[in-house]
Amino acid sequence: MPKVQFKTSSGEVRTVDADEGESLMQVAVRNGVPGILGECGGELSCATCHMYIAEPWATHFSPASDDEQDLLEMADDRRPESRLGCQLKVSESADGLVAEVAQP
Repeated sequence: MPKVQFKTSSGEVRTVDADEGESLMQVAVRNGVPGILGECGGELSCATCHMYIAEPWATHFSPASDDEQDLLEMADDRRPESRLGCQLKVSESADGLVAEVAQP
């Protein structure tokens, strides 16, 4: 079972278990990670699961789709490593992944 680390805006680091195939948004919501709401339930219609995935972890995921990029363009705190957690599926190779929660 892969372990994922979420860094919150307050500086807290929370390490949690993730199920393979689960989205990072689902992992965060299930574990009560502050700042990740997942209001649309992973339907790619909000940006309440905005997080930052830096290298080397970013290469574990497919590039953002046009729809994901459109939603991220509306985020005030967008950075080059911005992603929506609902679009990022956990795999065994993501064990140890670090995801920084964007400011809510």
